[in-house]
Amino acid sequence: MFDDRSPIYLQIAEQIKNDIVSGALAEGEQVMSTNQYAAFYRINPATAAKGFAQLVDDGILYKKRGIGMFVAPDARDLLRNGRRDSFFAEVVDPMIREAKAIGIPLTDIVQHIGGAAR
Repeated sequence: MFDDRSPIYLQIAEQIKNDIVSGALAEGEQVMSTNQYAAFYRINPATAAKGFAQLVDDGILYKKRGIGMFVAPDARDLLRNGRRDSFFAEVVDPMIREAKAIGIPLTDIVQHIGGAAR
């Protein structure tokens, strides 16, 4: 489940974000408690709590005192917009810079992407 590429608490947060983006977790839906999460994945509860705290700080989850953690309203849109921005900054912009450097017209890129999408 978890690997060595980044801290486990960040992987927990990323997994929950992926579940929200994919629709596996809906807005307003309750998520597992940190203790349930820790028991299920056999990790330290403090590690799970740190991942959940990150999501609360980011506005992805919210707490209902005495009840648990829930997916925040608009969490999916927030995540999708963030990923969209990252996609352009990390994938599209460098691709355009490289295409310009080697003389590929933008129209050729658009045509190629259009053909690949079919």
